[in-house]
This record gives sequence, structure tokens and C-alpha cells, in this order.
Amino acid sequence: MTPVHAIVFDFNGTLSDDEPILCEIFIRLFAEHGKPLSAQEYFDELAGLSDPEIVRTWLGPDHPDVDAVIAERVERYRAAVSDGSSIHDHVREAVRYAAARVPLAICSGAARAEIVPVVAAAGLAPLFRGIVSSDDVEHGKPHPEGYLKALELLDGAAPGDVLGIDDTEAGVASAKDAGLRVFAKQGTLDPHRLAAADELIERIDVELMQRVIG
Repeated sequence: MTPVHAIVFDFNGTLSDDEPILCEIFIRLFAEHGKPLSAQEYFDELAGLSDPEIVRTWLGPDHPDVDAVIAERVERYRAAVSDGSSIHDHVREAVRYAAARVPLAICSGAARAEIVPVVAAAGLAPLFRGIVSSDDVEHGKPHPEGYLKALELLDGAAPGDVLGIDDTEAGVASAKDAGLRVFAKQGTLDPHRLAAADELIERIDVELMQRVIG
């Protein structure tokens, strides 16, 4: 592949190795709201959607306390990983390597209040040109709005010269519809659900960044 001129990372399950943590939080939270969720149901139906879409999908589109449920979910998540421990050393090294060479951004279905403390604790916050979170879009993944907004942060890089890295079917669809090249990080979903990506990868590390940036 020709070298990319910018990279947009998803957060949950991509930069942050946290999908099992999110799953457990949602299982407990939805049980408290009277609609139990299994791990299989989470990964089959919800993983990759924005926080508001997850709540509306599972608790109903007219649920009166979407914001309150999301706030509680964010609080529990921050209590679990706000020390940055869910961003592994090899990912941190990859981000540092890439940031010294091309502009970077984050595009996530998570709330900004969830993303920022983790990225900051990992020492990576200054390396990103910006973050597009669920707070910044009207339509979450798989809609391309988030990745289109992320492109605006990247010094005018053309979509085809930008690499999106995501871990879910919804995220891959979002990035592809925004015109990005897309790598899908394996581990969250069965690989066959990521077939629309340009390539499947096992991990984010310096070797990957060297290959895609050149």
C-alpha cells in the first residue's frame, strides 16, 4: 500500500484494550435497569455502536434516562481504567512513533469524559490533533459522521490518504463510508464480521506504523 498521510484511531477495543470491561459494565448496568444482557448479546448486537445507541437499542428508543445511564456507565468505566492501564505499552510506542511523522486523531462512539482521562493518563493526549466523541456527532457509527469530522482535524489530508483503525463492524463501515482506508483490529468480533476492512491486524505496534507510514 502507498504510505498514509494521517491516521484516525478508534478508542474502545482499539487504542484501549477494554471491550471485556465495557461488556461487564453494561451487563451490570442493564440488569439494574431491568433488562438483562449477556456477553454474547453485547458482542453480537451492541459492540461498536455509540453509547447513546447502545442504551437506546437495549433499553428502548424512548427510554427517559439515556443521559443518566450513559453518565453512570462513564463513571464506572473511569473508575476501572482512568489510570491509563488499558492502553498497552506497545500501543503507546506506536502512537508516539506515528505522531512524530503524521497527524493523528481519535474517532470514538464513547463519551469525551471517558476518553480524555485514559489518553491523558497514558501520556498520549498531546499527540492527537483532536478527538471526535459521541458528544460531537448526531449520528454514531456506522454512520460516517464521526470519521468525516475527524478528517477535518488532519491538516486537509484527503480521505484516501488517511488510515482508520477500528475494531468493530460498525466502525469499519463508518470509516469506509467516509472514504478512509481501514484496518480492522481483531479481538472484539469474529474476523468474518470485519471482512469489509482493507486488512485485518492483530495489534497496533511500531512495526505496523513503520509499514503504513513508510
